[in-house]
This record gives sequence, C-alpha cells and structure tokens, in this order.
Amino acid sequence: MESPNRPPLAALSNSYASFLQASIKTKNLFTGKLVHAQIIKSGLHVSAFLMNNLINLYAKSGSISQAHHVFDEIPNGNTSSWNTLLSAYAKQGRIEAAHRIFEEMPEPDAISWTAMIVGYNQLGCVEKAIKMFLEMITCRVWPSQFTITCVLASCAAIEALDIGRKVHSFIIKLGLSSYVSVANSLLNMYAKSHDPVMAKIVFDRMKMKNVSSWNSMISLHMQCGRLDLAHAQFEQMTERDIVTWNSMITGCNQYGFELEALDVFSKMLKHTSLKPDNFTLASALSACANLEQLNLGKQIHAYIIRTEFNTSGPVGNALISMYSKSGGVPIAQKILEQNMTSHLNIVAFTALLDGYIKLGDVKPARQIFDSLRDRDVVAWTAMIAGYVQNGFNDDAIKLFRLMVRDGPKPNSYTLSAMLSVSSSLAFLDHGKQIHAKSIRLGEGSSVSVSNALITMYAKAGSIHGARLVFHMIHKNKDTVSWTSMIVALAQHGFGEEAIDLFEKMMEFGIKPDHITYVGVLSACTHVGLVEQGRSYYRLMKDTHGIEPTPSHYACMIDLFGRAGLLQEAQEFIENMPIEPDVIAWGSLLASCRVHKNVELAEVAAERLLLLEPDNSGAYSALANAYSACGKWEDAAKIRKSMKDKQVKKEKGFSWMQIKDEVHVFGVEDALHPQRDAIYQMIAKVWEEIKKMGFIPNTESVLHDLDEELKEQILRHHSEKLAIAFGLLKTPENTTLRIMKNLRVCDDCHTAIKFISKLVRREIILRDATRFHHFRDGLCSCHDYW
Repeated sequence: MESPNRPPLAALSNSYASFLQASIKTKNLFTGKLVHAQIIKSGLHVSAFLMNNLINLYAKSGSISQAHHVFDEIPNGNTSSWNTLLSAYAKQGRIEAAHRIFEEMPEPDAISWTAMIVGYNQLGCVEKAIKMFLEMITCRVWPSQFTITCVLASCAAIEALDIGRKVHSFIIKLGLSSYVSVANSLLNMYAKSHDPVMAKIVFDRMKMKNVSSWNSMISLHMQCGRLDLAHAQFEQMTERDIVTWNSMITGCNQYGFELEALDVFSKMLKHTSLKPDNFTLASALSACANLEQLNLGKQIHAYIIRTEFNTSGPVGNALISMYSKSGGVPIAQKILEQNMTSHLNIVAFTALLDGYIKLGDVKPARQIFDSLRDRDVVAWTAMIAGYVQNGFNDDAIKLFRLMVRDGPKPNSYTLSAMLSVSSSLAFLDHGKQIHAKSIRLGEGSSVSVSNALITMYAKAGSIHGARLVFHMIHKNKDTVSWTSMIVALAQHGFGEEAIDLFEKMMEFGIKPDHITYVGVLSACTHVGLVEQGRSYYRLMKDTHGIEPTPSHYACMIDLFGRAGLLQEAQEFIENMPIEPDVIAWGSLLASCRVHKNVELAEVAAERLLLLEPDNSGAYSALANAYSACGKWEDAAKIRKSMKDKQVKKEKGFSWMQIKDEVHVFGVEDALHPQRDAIYQMIAKVWEEIKKMGFIPNTESVLHDLDEELKEQILRHHSEKLAIAFGLLKTPENTTLRIMKNLRVCDDCHTAIKFISKLVRREIILRDATRFHHFRDGLCSCHDYW
C-alpha cells in the first residue's frame, strides 16, 4: 500500500522524466545523476521509459560506458532501449560497437537500420551505408523519409548512379516522392552523379519546391558549364537565400565567368538585405585575382573593413591571393603579418610565392614556407618550383632532399620540377637519381613525370634514355609526350626520325600544338629538308589553324639560311606579319657569316642593333663575316666600335660534370688547378689526330695572326680542354658529355670527330643550338649544323 504522503508512482515517473529531458537539453549530468539516484530509491528503475531517458542523457553527455551500464540494468528493455544505445555508439563514431549491438537486437526496426546508415555516413564509409540499406530492403524493413535522404546522400558522395536509381524506384513504390526533402535529395544525387536529364525531370515533377530545390538546379547547371540555364533558373526564383547567391557567384568564377561573378556579387549587395559570408567574399576576391583587377579587389577589401568581417580564415587567404596575383604583394604581406602565417592556406601561399617570384625575390617566400604550420606536398612542391623558376637550382635540390628526409612523399609535380633542374643543369646522374626515386614512389608511370624524364635525358645528352622512357609510355602518350620526343630528336640531329615520329603522331590522331611544330621545323632545319619544312609550315597554318609565333618564324629563317637560300630568308622576314625580333635577324646574320654574304650581314646586323644596341653577338657575327671574307680592316673597325661603346663580348666556355663536381673551362684557360696536365693531354691528342690526317682550320681564327699562333688558339678552345680533362679523369670507353654556351666552331667540330676515333669513345657535345654525337670519326649532324 502506497504511503499517504508520497505522490503516486505515475506522477513521480512523469516528474523524473521531465527532469531528465531538461537535463538532456542542457547536458546537465549532475542533475541527471541526482534524478537517477531518486529513480533507484523509488523502485522506478524497472521503467523502460525512464531508463531510455537515462541512456540518452549519459550518451549525449559523453558517458557512453555509463549509458551501456544503465542499458544492462534494464530488466525489460524494449526496441527503443536498443535503438537509444545503438544511436549513441553510432553518433560517437564507434561503429563496430554499434554493429555488435545491432547484431544482438531481437528485432531491428527502421530506426535501428537508419542509425547504422547514418553512422557509416558520418565516418565516410558510404559504400557500407549503401550496403546496409540494401540489406534493410532485403529484410523487408521499409525505410522512412529520413532513411531515404541519408542513403541518397551516400549515393551522391560516390556517384553511385545505378543504386541511386534503385532507391528512386523505392521512393515511388513507398509513395515518398511528394516529400520536399526526399525530392531535394534525389535532385542532389542525380546532379552529383552527372545525370542532368533525370535531375530536371525530378525538379519539373515536384509539386512543392523550396529554395533548396532551386539551388540544386542552379548548382547543376553551373557544374555543366551552362551559365545561361543557371541564370534563367536564378531569375525565376521568387525567394533567394545566401546559398543561391553563392551558387551563382562561385559557379561563374569557377567556370571562367569572372566578370559575371562580380556583377552578381554587386547586385546582391545593392538589391538584397543579405550579408555576404565567407564563401561569397572569397569567391568575389578570387574573381578579382583571376582578372588581376587590383582596384576592384581593393573595393571589396574596403567593404570587409567597414563591416568588420573576420579575415583570419578563408577571406584573409582570398585577400592574400588577390593582392599577390594583382601586383599588390606588399599589401598581401601586411595582411599575412596581421593574420598570422598559421592561418595561411596552400592556395594563398602559392599565390604569394608566385608574386614574390615575379618580383625575383624568393627569400620572403621561403620565410613564409618555414613558418607554415601544416606543410603538405603542395606547399613543398610550390616552394621547390619557385626556386626552379627563379634559377635557384641548388636551393631546389637542398629543399627536395629535406622533403625526402622530413617532409611528405613527393608527388609527380614535385618530381617533374626536380627533373627540370637536372635538365637545365644537364646533370644526367642527378636526373637518373630522380628517375629511380620516382619508380620507388610509384610515380614512374605518371605521364607528367615521363614527359619530364624525356626532356631531362635529352637535355643531359642521353637520347637513348629519352627513347626508352618514351617507348615505356604505352597507352597514355599525350601531345606533350610526342612533342618532347620530337624536340629531343631534332636537338640531337636525328631529323628524319623526328619527322617520322611526327607522321606517326598524326596517324594516331594526336593533335600537335605550336611547340610540336617548333620541333618539326627545327628537325627540317638541322637536316636541310627545305621543301618538307615549307610543307609543314603550311600544314600548321592551314590544317591545324596554329598562328605562327616568333619561334616558328625563326625556324623558317634558319631553314632557308642554313641551306644558303639567303635571299629567300630575307624575303620571308620582310613578309612577316609581325615586326621581326632579335632572334629572326640573328638567325639571318649567322647564316650570312657561314655563307660569307657580307652585304646581307651588314643589313641584318644593322636591324638587330636597332632592336638591341648592346647585343655583342651581332658585332661578333658581323666581324666574323668580314674576317671570313678576308676583310680584316672592316673586322677590326667592328671590334673597335664594340670597345668604344663598351659592349662586352660573350665569352665562350665549356663545362662537364664528373661525379658531383662541375668543371668549367675557358679559352686558353690558365685558372684550372690541373692546367698543366690538361695542356699536356691536349697537346698529345693534337699531334696524334694530325698524324691521322686532321688539318687545323686556321680560317676559324678570325684574327689576322700568324699560322702557328692561330693553331695554338685553336688547340686551347674550351671544348677541347674539357675533352682533355675528361680523358684524364674518366675510365676508358666511357662517354664524355660536354656542354658549351656558344656554337661549336668548324675546327673543333672536325677535331672532335678525329678525337672520337682516336680514343674510341663517344663524345656528346651540346652547343648553343643542338647536340652533336661524335663516334668513330663521324658526327650525328652529318656536318650540317
């Protein structure tokens, strides 16, 4: 019999339930524990309803072990008890524990299945969420509206269109199509699975549409690049929220309609009471950055200051990017200092880095890089690429080594940047090390790395290595792959092979670009195929619609000039639709020197010096043309003019790498520590090749000197000294790789052919225009260079 002073158990139960629900809302665990004690004292711990509330309280307060203890104490737990505990584990991400509870449940209902689906979704295990849904249907447990929206979100996340369509059929079967949330989820699924036709059908059939429905369609049209349809949808809307405006601004910006994005942003500010959020301002600033519109960016910045908008996150990064890309690097630096480097994201960092690189100053960029809190592979690669682009190859190598030791795993872009270092320095051994590294990292088959490897091997003198890499790219050869190989073959004097490869490229349906044609025309130039060169030039313009660039014009001038067609070369220059540049006149001048046409050389030199008065090459080439024709007085006048105008002649030098050290040699080099041994070696070689029939070409010495002195000068040319050093320092039968900053002279070219036969070695010489492969007394250029 109940005590007359004690309220009835039903009243107590309701009172305790109210206290527990209030504690759940406020997450007041202390009050909840007091109520729990009173429940036990009053003997109401047998009430499943109260115990379920307690489980919910402990779970939402983070005490899931206590929640599980309460569940274990319930004498007559119901499905709701199981679901409460199951949901608690699932929401905390403890999905394995949740799954064990699910498996132990006597009769899982729709709420149980949905809790598991939501749990998997939250962890990103969308495939498991979809699998759970399919099992649910197989067990003939019918999903709720909420279950459907969750599984459609899973399908959208992995673009599982086939399963999404099956879910759509369930929706129709269960009569859930009329629910706006379900229809919106369908719209989202079809949009993200790239099925705009079905998305539009769903949208058109919706009897009730909310702002989210319209926003989904606008986003879909933007994904498809249909700005017109997105704009039409936007204009039809009677109600717009911030997501609507952001969809239009962000979409326009992402698909290259930056001016339209800024126009929409302006209308939002003028015609609505909505306040821009992070996405709005970041997108508008991004549009300014892409357009390099500094003044517009400053106006948006002024608005941000007036409204006291927080600039420590995305907006601050967008401001830094905008100023960096638009020529306001000092302002970007000030914003960075105000907001702390730790908030800088990789997009803003790379933009700021690019800004400093354009200014030729990478030191501040490195300081920022060193202070970055989370340096991912993109940040490392951006810094390495910055060094490479600015010519700081040693710094790039040091940073790459640090990345390998302490940083993230390099990706294909990192490796490509490092291979460009090897290319520019012509360091074959270093390039091979990067190649090996790329294979170990699983990037060896990357097309971008393979393309960079082709260029590296070619520029480092190993056309064999370039060929091997090219042939190892089986199915994924792109335009860059073919072009890199064509250019490589042309540079190494394999003109016919380069042309054959171009024809094969055409047969495969790979469209050439303007660089491809530079390679093809260069190949024709190096082997004297004038008619084929003309044919390819017409093909480039008429068939592929590529407008000639100064590089193409220079190739054609060189093609005619090398073949001795100087008059045609001059006519070609005069008929060019653009003003001839230094390279065009320089090509003609070089040909005039080779073919001893002084009159045309004077014209070419005069035009070249009008464009670039301090160009020492023009003076030297004209002086050499006079000397070649025996006009020593005229040559002397040109050299005196150079001296009077203080025009410094570019000095010729050669270099080679042995192990990790680069050795540089000049003409009559007296500075090298092993000078005596080098001079003794070249003197010995010189006498030997003369016995073999070599006759020094003293005409190459374009000065009025006696024959003995001329021969001494020839013997001590930089490339010959480099070869002598290579013979002293490398094992027999190994290839010698020499680099030279100027064009190889006639005498050196002939002498090296003899030397290659004498020492039985391949000698690869890269001069200012091409590679020469000397072997067994022959050169790959066939004496046409």
